[in-house]
Amino acid sequence: MKGATHFGILALIYLDSRSRWSMVASSALDPAPLEESSSREELLFSDAEDDEFDTLCVAVDALELTLVSSFGETSTGFYYDAFYDDLGLNDDHFKKIESGALKAVSEKQPFERIEVSREQALEIFSDNKFKVEIINDLPEDKTITVYRCGPLVDLCRGPHIPNTSFVKAFACLKASSAYWRGSKDRESLQRVYGISYPDKNRLKEYINMLEEAKKYDHRLLGTKQELFFCHPLSPGSWFFLPHGARIYHKLMEFMRAQYRDRGYEEVVSPNMFNMQLWETSGHAANYKENMFLFEIEKQEFGLKPMNCPGHCLMFQHRVRSYRELPLRLADFGVLHRNEASGALTGLTRVRRFQQDDAHIFCRESQIKDEVRGVLEFIQYAYDIFGFTFELKLSTRPEKYLGDLETWEKAEAALTEALNEFGKPWQINEGDGAFYGPKIDISVSDALKRKFQCATLQLDFQLPSRFDLYYSAEDEAKRERPVMIHRAILGSVERMFAILLEHYKGKWPFWLSPRQAIVCPVSEKSQSYALKVRDLIHDAGFYVDVDVTDRKIQKKVREAQLAQYNYILVVGEEEANTEQVSVRGRDKGDHSVMSIENLLEHFKKEVAAFH
Repeated sequence: MKGATHFGILALIYLDSRSRWSMVASSALDPAPLEESSSREELLFSDAEDDEFDTLCVAVDALELTLVSSFGETSTGFYYDAFYDDLGLNDDHFKKIESGALKAVSEKQPFERIEVSREQALEIFSDNKFKVEIINDLPEDKTITVYRCGPLVDLCRGPHIPNTSFVKAFACLKASSAYWRGSKDRESLQRVYGISYPDKNRLKEYINMLEEAKKYDHRLLGTKQELFFCHPLSPGSWFFLPHGARIYHKLMEFMRAQYRDRGYEEVVSPNMFNMQLWETSGHAANYKENMFLFEIEKQEFGLKPMNCPGHCLMFQHRVRSYRELPLRLADFGVLHRNEASGALTGLTRVRRFQQDDAHIFCRESQIKDEVRGVLEFIQYAYDIFGFTFELKLSTRPEKYLGDLETWEKAEAALTEALNEFGKPWQINEGDGAFYGPKIDISVSDALKRKFQCATLQLDFQLPSRFDLYYSAEDEAKRERPVMIHRAILGSVERMFAILLEHYKGKWPFWLSPRQAIVCPVSEKSQSYALKVRDLIHDAGFYVDVDVTDRKIQKKVREAQLAQYNYILVVGEEEANTEQVSVRGRDKGDHSVMSIENLLEHFKKEVAAFH
């Protein structure tokens, strides 16, 4: 659990004076002073660019038979997992939670930090198998701390706010199921999500934003616009209908055009590999439960959940020279991950997906330039999509592979690249991957929601595990390349969903699956309407024609609701002059243009990514 100095606030949800934990809040526990980092000033609400205040530590016990298990942060708030057997939480429970929280706030209950021995901790939480498991998994030399607040005692590293009165505005958002420790073979828990703000007005704004976001849920818009659907015979694997496939392919074409300009080489790699590959890469030991496995001729194979091991084989298949580096391999290969059925969520959490995946093999001396190039690529793409983004440098964790000197060089190269990039960034101390430091990129959409899409990670371990090398200037000398994992869109499916909600279903012209529709005023102008349709289609744009017998006003309205970017009305006058009356999707006015000028306008719109 990270400190409040990074996230602004910690809040308590105290639900029931009959909490089963009240019995453990005994005087035998001596409070210890707050950690030095927990100064009063650091624990107060502080302004953030997005006015969001994450709540990281939640103590939940709404019902008497609850076993509290774990808690954590989300990009916009916090969650707490609890075990309720077969009970499902609803709005009535949320009201009880919020009422209990307000009661605790009014009582100004102080947070007391208490250090306990392992034996004491096991005794305190003896009737909670989840807490006992956590305690038993802690290192022998780990200092164990609990926090007491009113009648509640819970495991937590802290630090916390001084007392509950600092929580000014709080709300429960939703509940969902979650497996204990993310394993589908373990207990199913109820995950309660909440949010806290320094004043009620900001909380109200956030709740209003959530209500607004519900209108533009990608699953609703996707159905309405006939873009995609999912079938129970293939859970987590989505069908993209013709209009959805148009957007999907446009996104990939956009990336491919950039690859050509930025020196990437696109490759195609197999979908399934013998498990020997995954044993070499380390995925067999650390990721096997998330893979789809099967047997072929008495040998175990797996569908690839990621492209990096296959790209290592590509690098390795012949001797490489330093002159070939940096080698940038891009791959849109289909990936499969065995996500738990309860975790599947629309296009944002799936089992089958594609990434704009790429791996850069380079020398240590090239890291800075390559990283800066990726950051510039991200900036270019996200500017077009209308996203803002934040950067964090995640440094060496406690448990890491490789030598300290290599890590320090890599972190220095990333720091230099970030400084030269010129955009503000933060240090995320100790949150790097075990195989190398990384830059975390979070984007904010039009509704001010944050998403993790792009990836930029250094990897020293896969090149070592696959014994990758290249010939240096001295041909007798071999050197190990550094591997950079990077993605801009991330999962194409996930980016599709984010963009659909970000644009509120109103696709920009360059990305739109319905760029124009021709609406003849009457049957007399239908033949001309079909001719206009054919000319626009032949020019490479997505165009339809409405030849129904509806009134023109009805045709225009239906076209607007279907989110056509341009509605082209043609009557006898337009047919005689070979022109069209052009209406924008969201504009009441119209202009008359020749077909030639219209097509030129369309080309300019696409070129400008409008």
